[in-house]
Amino acid sequence: MTDPLTQIVTLLRPGAPYAKIASASGAWRVRRDEDSVVFYNLTLTGQALLEVDGRPPIPLGEGDFALIPAARCFTLSSPDPVLPPGQFTEPVLITPGQVRIGDPDLPVTTQQLVGHCTFAARDAALLLTLLPDLVVIRGEARLATLIRLVVDEARAARPGREAVLERLLEVLLIEAFRASSGITAPRGLLRGLSDQHLSTALRALHTEPARPWTVAQLASLAGLSRSAFFVRFEREVGQSPMAYLTGWRMSVAKDRLRRGDGTLAEIGAALGYGSASAFNTAFARETGQPPGQYALALAQFAPEVAAG
Repeated sequence: MTDPLTQIVTLLRPGAPYAKIASASGAWRVRRDEDSVVFYNLTLTGQALLEVDGRPPIPLGEGDFALIPAARCFTLSSPDPVLPPGQFTEPVLITPGQVRIGDPDLPVTTQQLVGHCTFAARDAALLLTLLPDLVVIRGEARLATLIRLVVDEARAARPGREAVLERLLEVLLIEAFRASSGITAPRGLLRGLSDQHLSTALRALHTEPARPWTVAQLASLAGLSRSAFFVRFEREVGQSPMAYLTGWRMSVAKDRLRRGDGTLAEIGAALGYGSASAFNTAFARETGQPPGQYALALAQFAPEVAAG
């Protein structure tokens, strides 16, 4: 069966990374507030505190990796000494790829490899709802190696740089999400895939999105009663089975429209809609605009992307 996690990360098309070494000393606190950016942080030496969207601070130590797929508002700060509440430190660029944070006259106590990448998919927000909004992994050497490969490639001017970066970033994201899966993962796709009953149903939805699935059919695949499956799916994945299927169909439809892969009738049929009209209605209901208009907007947007 199709691997849902691989499909989603591939559709996101991560790219355009930015990475740097941040060296900090004394009391410091930096804040970031950005949309549609994937922030990652590998603590090389020392310690730091990560606060995301008002959650309790998460301590980061040497070898810890943090990933925030949908970076909204978060701060990184020194655990000791601590800046007074509301005060922030402005990073100072020392050399390309190197920044200094805190009192430059004090010895460096914390060093981190930090960076971000963006998603090319215009429906990234929808896809990101299927993934955790925060991943913290302790001491995974594979992730540290992947990050260093990303940084090395980003700073080089080798032929095929963008293609290599896209592949490396896809592997990095999959490794990070895979390492964070399990019953302790936040509600969403990863938690659902770690459930031996739900994973079968989720893979079936991704393998055959055109099939006219019913909750009863999915429950049978999962080896559960209809009611038990429905409750379990909502609890672990965070939405109903049919809502998940519709969202996935729309993500696939947007990707095919972006690539010009088929007529509206062909795309609709491949996703389980009996006619172009039915697909048009469903797409407009879920996205706020008909597929033809969406495709036109993509065509107008493409030159701006190429120019940027």
